[in-house]
Amino acid sequence: MGTDDETKILIVDDEKDFLETMGFWLKSKGYKVEMANNGNEAIESIKKYLPDVVFLDVVMPGMDGIETLREVRKTHPDLSVIMVTAHTSNKRITEAEELGVSGFFRKSADFSHAAKMVQVCLDKLKDKFE
Repeated sequence: MGTDDETKILIVDDEKDFLETMGFWLKSKGYKVEMANNGNEAIESIKKYLPDVVFLDVVMPGMDGIETLREVRKTHPDLSVIMVTAHTSNKRITEAEELGVSGFFRKSADFSHAAKMVQVCLDKLKDKFE
């Protein structure tokens, strides 16, 4: 696995600028990208799209990232989910870790860090099936 048309990534964020910029960047690296604006859209996209990796914003109106992750885990316990945050509390980090999050991506970080995180998730997934 690697950066190819088979790798599907879902980005979930209520900030349109971040969503579109990150989506464009990941597409430019060869990933197939879907986007959702909130937790409910994310859950529907996961059902239809079955991504390999999800970037999920922690702070969103309505169903936040932690609530969304809790719902996702009910049907997809092994899905690689990377929480996206501008800033978050230790309580939320702990909650996400307890729900089996794959990592944290800070919105201020370079997108190349996101690509490295995707590769780590894909490598773990590949190891699981070998």
